[in-house]
Amino acid sequence: MEFSIKTGSPEKLKSGCAVVGVFQSSELSTSALAIDKAIRGALSEIVKRGDFEGKPGTTLLVSRVDGRVFERVLLVGLGPESEFREKAYREAVRSAVVALRQTGARDALLCLTETPIPGRSTAWAITQAVVIAMEALYRFDAMKSQPERTRMVLRSIALKVSARGNADAEAALAQGVATAHGMNLAKDLGNLPPNVCTPTYLAEQAELLARDHRMKLEVLEQKDMQRLGMGALLAVARGSRQPPKLIALSWQGAPRKTPPLVMIGKGITFDTGGISLKSAPEMDEMKFDMCGAASVLGTMKAVALMKLPLNVIGIVSAAENMPDGNATRPGDIVTTMSGQTVEILNTDAEGRLVLCDAMTWCERFEPALVIDIATLTGACVIALGHVASGLYANNDALARDVQQAGDAAWDRVWPMPLWDDYQEQLKSNFADFANIGGRPAGSVTAACYLARFAKKFAWAHLDIAGTAWKSGREKGATGRPVPLLTEFLAARARATHG
Repeated sequence: MEFSIKTGSPEKLKSGCAVVGVFQSSELSTSALAIDKAIRGALSEIVKRGDFEGKPGTTLLVSRVDGRVFERVLLVGLGPESEFREKAYREAVRSAVVALRQTGARDALLCLTETPIPGRSTAWAITQAVVIAMEALYRFDAMKSQPERTRMVLRSIALKVSARGNADAEAALAQGVATAHGMNLAKDLGNLPPNVCTPTYLAEQAELLARDHRMKLEVLEQKDMQRLGMGALLAVARGSRQPPKLIALSWQGAPRKTPPLVMIGKGITFDTGGISLKSAPEMDEMKFDMCGAASVLGTMKAVALMKLPLNVIGIVSAAENMPDGNATRPGDIVTTMSGQTVEILNTDAEGRLVLCDAMTWCERFEPALVIDIATLTGACVIALGHVASGLYANNDALARDVQQAGDAAWDRVWPMPLWDDYQEQLKSNFADFANIGGRPAGSVTAACYLARFAKKFAWAHLDIAGTAWKSGREKGATGRPVPLLTEFLAARARATHG
């Protein structure tokens, strides 16, 4: 799909289909009014007759309109004007793109981007429109012998803006396109079955990214991890025939000596729970336990597409957690790369084990900051549901910037406590600490565990267990938090270079 920016009066912009909004009060949006005048009141007549009420997310295709300004006009309901906010805008764009798929239009003019959203700029509306459009068009059928053939002739969408020469609009468009492509990569990786998407496969995909976008790649093999003393990461992989991989993908957009921004993704390509075996229902969804890693690779693709003037390193700590005669047992004690010892009380709390050694390893880069992304705890799903990701940080400024990026990208997070009081739950009689702290505050104690390995840098932890994928009829990876991470890095670039 191609996207572009168009300015000028909407009735003068030729297109296969113009998409305009109608409020529930039967009030036409600004662009709808302009088009309505050009086609001799056809739209206002439809609304007046009660054929379209403007309810949120509803659509009506008007073809063969009088005046032939457009081949078609798609009316999209915006809901009550007094309640038109981000959610209503996103729903309107999604409904519009879904409806456009069913038309014979090869190109469309999306005028919804002109509709004012309180507290949001036109640039925000543009980025969101591109991301939502690509989400609506996304399909994963790579594993089907006969992919479903859907009627799809739409090739390009122009986004209508008022001002001419709007540099912010073009930058917003570029960010939206980069974010969408990064999300598609993250979704593709997440949706692949675990017999395909193994740690080795993730390393191969990182190699393709490095080749296509001129990034540096380093992959640590099992023998390298043994040499470095990564006892926690290796403990997770012991029960699997799939070798673990520690993957580092580096983008250099700033001078070499500029401290890098580091992202670390949990890459458990399948999680049985190990000896602490999970229950069978919905275990197939544990292929999504590598969505943190997928989001890191997706974000690195977005960074490269935007050519951000930053040094960014994406690290994937990848392993498969399986039960086996050689698997780690509850009660085993391992030594992490940091030298700290951990009593593994539950082998299903494996994400923190693969992340902690990666966090210690990344100290060599002397990072400006580190963000880890992980489908870490079911407790976070209980706390925040499927709307917000959990945010933990040892640095208030970093936490604030991450939360602001999430709000700007509409990929929201919610700050959670990281108080030392919770560290008491990780005490062990036999090792420096345990890998779990019991049922109370399970997401918090998981973050507290990771905090023990983040004392040498500013660090934030995103628990995306509730937001990385959907279940049920819409089962599939969401691509989150690629929008948040991309916006966070883009904001850093704007703040640094204007």
